[in-house]
Amino acid sequence: MRILHTSDWHIGRSFHGHSTLPALRQVLDALIGQVRENAVDLVIVAGDIFDSSTPPAECYTLLTDTLSGLADAGAAVVVTSGNHDSAARLGFQSGLLRAGIHVLTDPARLDAPITLTDEHGPVHVYGIPYLEPALLRRTWPGQKLRTQHDAIAHAMGLIRADHAARGGRSIVVSHCFAAGVDPTPGLERDIQQGGLDVVPLSEFAGIDYVALGHIHGRQQLTPTVRYAGAPLHYSFGEADKPRGSWLVDLSATGEASVTWLDLPIPRRLVTIRGTLDDLCSASDHEHAAAAWVRAEYTDATPQRDPLRRLQERFPFCAAVVHAPERVLERDEQTYSGRVRAARTDAELIGAFLAHVREGEGASEPEAELLAEVIEGRTVAEALA
Repeated sequence: MRILHTSDWHIGRSFHGHSTLPALRQVLDALIGQVRENAVDLVIVAGDIFDSSTPPAECYTLLTDTLSGLADAGAAVVVTSGNHDSAARLGFQSGLLRAGIHVLTDPARLDAPITLTDEHGPVHVYGIPYLEPALLRRTWPGQKLRTQHDAIAHAMGLIRADHAARGGRSIVVSHCFAAGVDPTPGLERDIQQGGLDVVPLSEFAGIDYVALGHIHGRQQLTPTVRYAGAPLHYSFGEADKPRGSWLVDLSATGEASVTWLDLPIPRRLVTIRGTLDDLCSASDHEHAAAAWVRAEYTDATPQRDPLRRLQERFPFCAAVVHAPERVLERDEQTYSGRVRAARTDAELIGAFLAHVREGEGASEPEAELLAEVIEGRTVAEALA
């Protein structure tokens, strides 16, 4: 059986205030083409279909179009919910979808797999939606459920018991932090990493293939436990991570042969660094003209309208950061202390500038201009 493993579509997510829907539609259309070209039997989407629990109508349109396209390409589809999704809203759609498209969001039905059959027999697909321990105590009364690990461990116990009775090959789909994963800092939220909510890989032992979601970069934790990552770059921290999906061939004995399929990148993400004047004029930044740009300007002090100036050269400049190369050592004197210590108007203005400009007082040209202004005011007051 041939399976395509994808995840973390995040339909409806914005990128620094810009809609990602047109780019995501382009990428998902390419994914449908890969399903058709590779004669995929089953597409797995491992959670975070939407970016929020209440997506706008156009997000549902893109999801419906994509799921229909995958089915038209000849594949069955299994979708699970992630921590960004509303399991109830996503699950409501399951009864309205055409045959062959399965949305698994109910933790009470973890031991009711979707079963597909090929020439070698059945393949049982068990979907584990994102499990919030606090919300599962009514579903599984009497169980000790304090962490993601506790919840996944109980879920896998139910799945193993069912699979032992059914036999055949097995696939598990889950949305979680698995041990050994390398997350993107500040991106994959809501599921703790580095603590009690990390799920040991041993929980997935004995399963022929485990399709994970939640991490936005592709990762292979074991030959049979993998993250596919997101199909689109959603932050500059992901810029160097490839985008695509895993193509899995499951043999008659359950051995998984896995290859990577790249997806197109509608617009590259680039970080450029230099003084603001250099970024706005130097020829060595031409490569970023058509890319999404994060600009780090290194001037000693904040500059006026840096985003507007940069967008004149880089229309898709989405983020600007002031990152001076030389950070002045802060003294321990407070602003009020500087003001009290000032003996002249020039010193008073210099104290203010040093306070608001990270310790950088008036430059030599600024000091000369201030001296002229103060002298002019003094003369005007004397003649009044």
